This record gives sequence, C-alpha cells and structure tokens, in this order.
Amino acid sequence: MYFGVLGPLIVRTDTGEPVAVPDRKVRTLLLDLLASQGRPVSADRLIDDLWGSRPPRNATGTLQARVSQLRTALDRAEPGARGLVRHSPAGYALTADVVDSNIFEQHVRTGRLREALELWRGQPYAEALDHEFARAERDRLEALYLSAIEDLSARGEDVLQETTTLVRQRPLDERLHAVHLRSLYRAGRQHDALRAYADLRTALAEELGVDPGPELAELHQAILRHDPSLRRRTALPAPLNDLVGRDETLAEAHRQLTTNRVLTLVGPGGVGKTRLALELGRSMADALLIELAPLQQDDVLDALAAALDLRDESTDLLPRLLDSLSGRQLLLILDNCEHLDLADLVRRLLAAAPGLRVLATSREPLGLTGEHVLDVPPLTTEAAAELFRARAGVTGDVSAICDRLDGIPLALELAATRVRALGVQGLADRLDDRFRLLSGGKGGPERQRTLRATIDWSWDLLDDDERRMLQRLAVQAGTFSLEAAVEVSQLPEHLLLALVDKSLVVASGGRYRLLESIAAYSLERLVEAGEEAATRRRHADYYLALAQQAELRGPAQREWLQRLDLEAANFRAVPPSLELATALAWYWYLRGRHGEARRSLAAALALPGQDPALRAQATVWLVGMAATDAEGTDVARAGDDALRAVGDDPHALWFLTMTRWAYGDAAVLFDRIDRAIEAFTDRGDRWGLAAALSTRAQLSIVHADLAAMRRDSLRSLQLFDALDDDWGRLQATYTLIVAAEISGDYPTATAYLEDAIRQAEDLGLWTEVSFRTAGLGRIALLTGDYARADELHEQARRLAVDQSNRSAEEYAEVGLGLTARRQGRLDDAERHFTKWLTWLTQVGGTPGIAFISNQLGFVAEQRGDHATARTLHERGLRLAREIGDHRAIALALEGLAGATEDPGHALELLTEAAALRQQAGVPLPPAERFDVDRIEEKVREGRESQSSGRLRRPLG
Repeated sequence: MYFGVLGPLIVRTDTGEPVAVPDRKVRTLLLDLLASQGRPVSADRLIDDLWGSRPPRNATGTLQARVSQLRTALDRAEPGARGLVRHSPAGYALTADVVDSNIFEQHVRTGRLREALELWRGQPYAEALDHEFARAERDRLEALYLSAIEDLSARGEDVLQETTTLVRQRPLDERLHAVHLRSLYRAGRQHDALRAYADLRTALAEELGVDPGPELAELHQAILRHDPSLRRRTALPAPLNDLVGRDETLAEAHRQLTTNRVLTLVGPGGVGKTRLALELGRSMADALLIELAPLQQDDVLDALAAALDLRDESTDLLPRLLDSLSGRQLLLILDNCEHLDLADLVRRLLAAAPGLRVLATSREPLGLTGEHVLDVPPLTTEAAAELFRARAGVTGDVSAICDRLDGIPLALELAATRVRALGVQGLADRLDDRFRLLSGGKGGPERQRTLRATIDWSWDLLDDDERRMLQRLAVQAGTFSLEAAVEVSQLPEHLLLALVDKSLVVASGGRYRLLESIAAYSLERLVEAGEEAATRRRHADYYLALAQQAELRGPAQREWLQRLDLEAANFRAVPPSLELATALAWYWYLRGRHGEARRSLAAALALPGQDPALRAQATVWLVGMAATDAEGTDVARAGDDALRAVGDDPHALWFLTMTRWAYGDAAVLFDRIDRAIEAFTDRGDRWGLAAALSTRAQLSIVHADLAAMRRDSLRSLQLFDALDDDWGRLQATYTLIVAAEISGDYPTATAYLEDAIRQAEDLGLWTEVSFRTAGLGRIALLTGDYARADELHEQARRLAVDQSNRSAEEYAEVGLGLTARRQGRLDDAERHFTKWLTWLTQVGGTPGIAFISNQLGFVAEQRGDHATARTLHERGLRLAREIGDHRAIALALEGLAGATEDPGHALELLTEAAALRQQAGVPLPPAERFDVDRIEEKVREGRESQSSGRLRRPLG
C-alpha cells in the first residue's frame, strides 16, 4: 500500500486505486503513525496529539474506535491491510509498505534530484500543520527539499517554479531566497531578482529588525554587476535511461568523493564507468566533463581551457588554468584517461585549487599520490538480467546470456539490440561468435559501437610483452594463480600485475581470471600469433605436475584439497590422459566427485597406446569409483579383473575392498583386506595399514563383532593420529560410532558423530557429512525424537543428492523410512524402503536387501497382511543366513514371530532370536526393542485369548 505525505494525505492500493480514509481524526491518526516511521506511539501520546487539552470522556475507548476505523478502511481497500496497524505494549505502529517521503529521501541520497522533486506536492503533512507531532518531520523534509533545489540550481538546472512556490511558505528564509534570486537572474529576469531582494530586505527589517546576511548581500551585488559566475553552467549530458544495478557502487563512490579530493573509477571497457561518473557529477553542485578518449597528450590543456571558457591568449596555458580554478568549487570529471599521463597535471591542479575535486575514469589508476581507486565491477546476474530485459523489452529468464556476457553493461546493451531479430534463444545460441554478433551499434563513441572495438581500444594501449601475456592467459580456465600465469606464459609476473592495473585481468582473493569476452578475444589473438598449441602444452604440463605433487595424505591434506578445488576448472580444461586421471583420482574420491572421476578415467582409458601398468592402475580407480553406481555392470567381476591386471598391489586390494565393504561377498572382502594388511605391514606403509585396518573394522560390522570392530578401529585411529590425516580419523571413528550405537551407548555415538561432522565440514568432505548427519538421525530415532530424526535424515539425503552419492542417499532415505514406520506412516515407510531394492540388487548389497526386506515385512505385518509379511521376512532370513549375520537373522526371526498367528510358535521364534543376539554378544538395547516389545505384547494377548477360550469351553 502506498502512502503520500508530501502534500495532502493520499493513500493508494498496490494496484493504484485510491483508498478513502474517512473522518478528520482518523486521517490525523494515520499521519501521526506515518510521522513516527514505524516506531510505536503510545496511546497517551496519540490521545494528546489528536485531542490536545480536550480529550473525550472515554479517551482510550475513542482512540481504539479510531484505530478500528483506520484498520477497516485499509482492509476494505486491500484485504489483509488491517495488519499494517500493529499494537504492542509500547503502543500503536504502522508498517507502511511505501511512503513517498522515504522514496524522496532515497532519490536525494543517490543524486536523483529531479525525480525527488517530482514527488513533492506541497508542504509535508499538509493536513496536520497545526499539530506538533508533524513539525519536526516536516522541517526535516523541507530542509532536504531545499538542499535538493540548491544542488539542482548549482548544476545549472532551472528550479524557478519550485523556489517561487516555496518562498511564499518561507518568506524570511535567506538560504531559500539566494536560490530564488539566482533562478530569477538565470531566467533573464534581473529586475524581478532585484525587486525580490528589496522585498526580502524590507520583510527582514519589519519582522526581525535585521538586514540580509553578507552572502545574500554579495549575491545582490553580483546581480547588479552581471557577474559571469551567475551564468547557467552547461549541464552534463542527460542520460537516456535509468542507471540499473549501481546503487551500492554509486553510494560508495559518493562517499569516497565527499571525503577525498581525487577518485578514479577503474574497470574493464564497457563496464559503465562513464555512466557512473556522470551520475555522480549530477549529484554535485558544479561539475565539468572533459572527454579525453579522442585526445593526445598535447591536447589536454587546450581541451581543459575550452571547457572553462578560457581564451587561448598565450603559449603557456597552465598558469591561466591554475588561476582560473583557484577560487572555484568544482568537480572535474576526466573521462577515459588510460591512454594519457595525467598524474602531474592533476597534482598541480589540486594544489592550486583547494575547492577542486577530480573524478577520473580509466582502465588503470592515474598513479597519483593520494589517489583513491574504486573498482567498478560487472553487474550482478540479477542486475544484468534487469538491464537486459529492460533494453530488450522481454521477460523471462535471461541469466545465461547475462553470465556469458560477464555482466558488462555495454555488451548487454549491444546484445539487447539483437533480440528483435534473433529472439532470446537465438541470441544465446550465437554467443560463441560474440564479436561478429555484437557489432553495428550506431550510438556513442566509435570504440563502443562493437564489443570488439571496445576491447581493441584496450589492446592497442598495451606494449608487446603485455599483449603476449594476455593472449597466453586465454588458455587458463576459471581462476588461476600467479605462479600458473608465469609458468604457462613463460613471462615475468609484473606483466600480469600490469594487466590487473589496466582492468584486463580481474584479481580477487589472491587469484586471477579473465572475463569471458576478454578470454575469447585473447584466444583469437593467441591463434593469430600461432602460439595456441605450445601454450596449451605448457598449460597441461603445469597442471599435471601440480596434481602429481599434491599431498592428500597426512598433515597437508586440508591445504591441498583447497588448492586443488581452486584449480578444478583448469584440470577439466586439460586433454584426457591416464597420468592426470590417476593423479587426481584420490582427490575426486575425497571430494565425492565419483561421476567426474568415472568420466575422466573412462575417457583416458579409451586413448590408444597407453602404458599397461598405468592402464591397470586407472582401471582399479574406475572400478572402485563405480562400486555403488555400476549400471548394468558385474561389479564383483570387474573388481577381480582389475586386481588381476594390477598384480599384487596392496593399495588396489584395499581400495576395491573399502569401496565395496557394505555390498560384496564378505569372505572375499575379508581375504583381500587381510592380504593388504599383511603387505602394508611388511612394507612399513603406515598410512596403508591404517586405512586397511579401518576397512577391516567396517567389514566386522556385518557380523557385529564388537571386539574386532573396536580393536581395528582404535589401532587405525592411533596410526592416523600419528600421521595427522583428518580423512583417516573420520574413517577410523566410523566403526566406533556403529559399535556404540549397537551397544546402546548413544551419548558416545553422538559425541563421535558431532565431532566427525565438524571435521568433515572443515575439510569440505560433504559425502562424509551426509553419512554422519544421517548417523545423528539414527540416534534421534532411537531416542524417540522423531521430528529431529526426520530433519537430520532429510538434511543428509539432500547433501547426498547434491554429491551424487547413491550410497549416502540410500542410508539417509532408509532412515526416513525407519522413522516413518515408528510413527505409523506405513505408506511413507514403504515408499522410502522400496525405492532402493533395485539399486541394492544391482550393486550386490545383500545385507541391505535383507534389512529392507525385513522392514517391508514389518510394514505388511503392521497393516495386518501376515501372508505378505511372512514372504518378506523369509526372504530376509534366507539372505541373512547367506551372509552369516546373526543380527540380521535375529531380525528376520523377530519379524516372522510378528507375522505368525500361532502365539506358541511366535514365542519360540522370539526366544531363538534373543539367543542369537546373546550369542553374538549384542543383545537388543532398550531403544531398539520397538518391534520386539510390540510383538511380545501380541503374543501375550494371543496366549491370554487362547487360555480364555479353553476356560469357556463347555463340559462334554
């Protein structure tokens, strides 16, 4: 809803319909709340404001009635608007969506003065002129209005209409009259200006007994002598359209310009430096634009003299320029300085003219002591889209085009002109040929009529070495380091830093990058120079060497993970090779990028003529990465084939066991890991031994061998602690978490899990975060906090999906199914469980199939479908016996007990299950007795029913 207080009160809906606010007191109440700008106003103050010394008998009740009338009026016009008027212990407050005075202030702050004045309809709070609550706010707004008028007048704009109205309201305001007299004089009405001064002098004498102040008296003398300083200054070029997406940059530039005397706006060509400078200039009292792009060094003084209306009467212009500027308050805008050396001239101008400020635009700093530099960045995607849609006259999503054009306003403006002929999609499809596409502009300087011309302008200002550096940087993808730039270009680093200064390379956080258009242009130049092939070879060699030297095991792990993350785009830009794929395989695994690993390894393996040993190593990595996503592949056979190819390599044995521990044949996997442990021990490979021990501990989970789980995990943790390997610590503690959960020691499990999540988040190992978060979800489930369990499992599931990790996703979603079943949401539980049966069958996840079969059996039994429940539990029992997992066998027996209708047989099954759990050393903790307790209760009820039936049998 829109509220207007800059004149008589107006209220409109969001659609522009007027809102009738009846009754003078209700309108006054609304104005009072608006004047408080969202702050609560106490009932006592409102009563005093509305009725003064003559309040009604029941003042509180009458005020409440007026508030109710106001709410009703607002709500009738726009349903729900009654909520804008809020009541709290502190009083009443109005949450105003849009108030014209707020818009007015924003326009004044950002220099949009003419737009601000257009909002002014008369005295603020005009319907409350005799009310004290509005006085301070009205005075503040009128002072702001006068400042805006002064600034417009100082720019040379006509404000006579505004001052004529205002002097009638403020007849003794000398500051206002000064602006009014100048406006009259500039309109050619010198006689009216002198008469207005005389009227003011008389009024001041009669009303206050004083004469006009010295500033006004001096202005009177200047009017009498037709002083040249009173002439209307040439205004800066008027913009053709609104400035989009620059509010923050404009505010920062304005702040810097008011506290510093020289500010240089730097940025790449077409980013909008000139447009920003002109917007700043229009907000200043007096600004002068000097367009330097077409000038040579020797032309600068002449151009400056011409702009200042100095006649060329001597051979030495500089002293006359300095003298002319010495007494002026002026903002000098020097536009497009990059091809000139202006530091000394600007220094001398500033020294001679204390009232002078200089605003420069350039693709590099001026190099002046005391210069403040503000980078003008490309537009954000949101702002770029707003600009493009406005210029092209389209709606819809244009973010892809805006990103491809780097958010550069000039490129967006040029592209928008092509939409009419090509459409949005047609334009997007042709951006690879951007330099031909974005040409033909007819307005503006020649250098800005095509995208190529804009970059040509910058290229022509570079020396030969800078050009070579820029074109060789074109092979870099994404961001790159200073070291990479130097090594790949074979050129010294100062050239890169020079390109940063010239706004051709973007520097951020110690990294560098080329805007996409600059990169495309530079690549063309690289090809023209015949250097592309050699430069790409150096690029590939550099990044291969970087990948091979990465230390991803031990204390440097975190540092190297972060470094390789930064180089991900450059690794992808290197042509496929077994050397690079095998060097990055462990990094990809740690980061959970299994899909990227599989694609890269497969592409490298498809190349002919590779070294057999390297092929075997790459195959091991590929099979391990595909262990839980092997569409149509016999994973076990693929693993066997890979191990035969690689030979007796303990790292291969360990990796292919570690990636399959929850899915493969337990006997085969135990054999592999035992062989790996023996080999690592013989070789003195402590990292390999620690990793293999953690995997053997995980394998022991299948048989719930708590002693073996704890023994191997603790030994693994000890080794990884000594090696200071954070990933290893996560692996070693996983089985300790499971052991604690199986034992019912939930505080210990929770402590391990929370610590593991912190470590994994710190390392950026988001797959690990998913698994551990789901682990916390299991603990929440077991401790009865189902809402928390659902929240944690869903959080873990989303993380797993983001990482494309099917194993982590399955673990999290099964947790959602468990919680749903506990809460009686059987359809939800069935959906969560059933989804994963095909995948588990595909990857050989027999333990998982057995578990889900039993869970689906419980779902059927809880529905009363005992036949289906028995079928499912019998399947779970068969699979559990195949893998030899006593806990899984016991679970199936418990399920069958619930599905049988014979209480005696059910009791036998429960007894057998309990014995198996006791034999395994892992009796059910209380929190896991949900189904057993439920089934035991059914058995008791069944036995009681049978006994009752026998007692009622008639004697025969």
